[in-house]
This record gives sequence, C-alpha cells and structure tokens, in this order.
Amino acid sequence: MILGVGVDLVEVNRMQALLNRRYAARFIERVFSPEERAVCEAATRPAQCYAARFAAKEAVAKAFGTGFSSGVSPGMISVTGGERNRPQIHLSQKAREYAETRNVSAIHVSLTHTATSACAVVVVETSGSS
Repeated sequence: MILGVGVDLVEVNRMQALLNRRYAARFIERVFSPEERAVCEAATRPAQCYAARFAAKEAVAKAFGTGFSSGVSPGMISVTGGERNRPQIHLSQKAREYAETRNVSAIHVSLTHTATSACAVVVVETSGSS
C-alpha cells in the first residue's frame, strides 16, 4: 500500500547561490552525507548534483507526510547512486525509527535535472496499516 508520494523541484542557480555563501561548508556538512558530498564534489556540475539530492530529501519528507518540521530533517536522509546507478534512499537511525513506526517497507526515488532545475519524485510504500 502506498503511504505517500512526494515531489520537489530545486532551482540549480539557487543551490549554487547557497554553495557560494560564506557558511556553505557548514550547510553542506549538516545536510549531506559524506558519500553525497564526495559524489557531488566529483560531478561536473556540483550544484546540479546537490540540488537533485536536496529535492529527494524534501520529497521523502513530503511522502512521509511530515515535512522537515516533525522530527525528520534533511541530514537524516541520504541519496546514494545516481548518474549511471539507480538512486536509493537511506535513512539515519532516527528517521529509520520513524519509518518503522509507519510500517514503511520501501522507498522509491526518481531524480531528473536540466541545466536550470532538479526534480525528485518519491513513493513510500507500507507493509500494512499505518
């Protein structure tokens, strides 16, 4: 059964502006996992990579029905894969515990981007009643 569907769109130039700020390193460290940072920093267009992953984090929170205000934050969600590998969502311990209370059995994610925007769609499945 589908628990929720989330979609988010992030403008690449807005992410680039964040990356150009004085405290960008703190933002990146707080929001993105070491693996995400490594992948994005190695990308031809890091802002595009970060934008797609941030969109996925936001889409997960929307699919959970919590947004980032109910205990699930962007740093608790990471996106692995991408480029030529199928992207996957991984949850930190606290987010995983939340997912378990909702009987989440699978999280599906699709990422896409253009030169100007990045989009993510997430479907969260549950193994029973939530």
